[in-house]
Amino acid sequence: MELAYYSDYAVRLVNTERPDRGEDGLTSVEAVRELFGPMQQAARRAGDSDVTRLRGVRARLRAVFEAAAAGDEVRAVDLLNALMMEFPVSPQISGHELRDDGGTSRSSEAESGGGRPKWHMHIADHAASATAAFAATASMGLAFHLTELGVDRLGICEAAPCRNVYLDTSTNRSRRYCSDRCATRANVAAYRARKRLESERSARTGRTADTAQESTPATDR
Repeated sequence: MELAYYSDYAVRLVNTERPDRGEDGLTSVEAVRELFGPMQQAARRAGDSDVTRLRGVRARLRAVFEAAAAGDEVRAVDLLNALMMEFPVSPQISGHELRDDGGTSRSSEAESGGGRPKWHMHIADHAASATAAFAATASMGLAFHLTELGVDRLGICEAAPCRNVYLDTSTNRSRRYCSDRCATRANVAAYRARKRLESERSARTGRTADTAQESTPATDR
């Protein structure tokens, strides 16, 4: 599993809160466990205290995205470094997939005739708590994404009032919204705003013409 994959953990955690709607999806141990996905070992250690602790990590990760979106690269890096110092990772080399002679990967569980392992970096789960495991994974993944692709790849949705975060993986760094739904909503809102402006301008132009005609002396008409 490539380290870039782990950056999505940060996005998933931050987006459990919807400030625009006053909604919080991180309210129970079950919600904490759902965040982990395949990291079942860490999820099983989740307890009530992890709900509060992960909310704290969530706020700090959102601050990283906010600093990045504001163009403050140094602050974004400092905030992320602080998280990684508090929640260190234990990387290890893993090879749970096999590579055939042509370089194609296949699951080692389905193989019985051996093969070359497909080696890759994996974040080992040796954390003492569910919060520590998730925070370490999310922070390291986000740091890898930031250093490989740039701080400007960390974004906050521009479709007001949505404040979801996202990772821009577009080839031309053009992403502005967290989802297609928000992009459509923003485009519709922009279209309606343009139509209103055009209508207002047309109305003003009509009133100006009427006023000018009324002020013209009858002999000049």
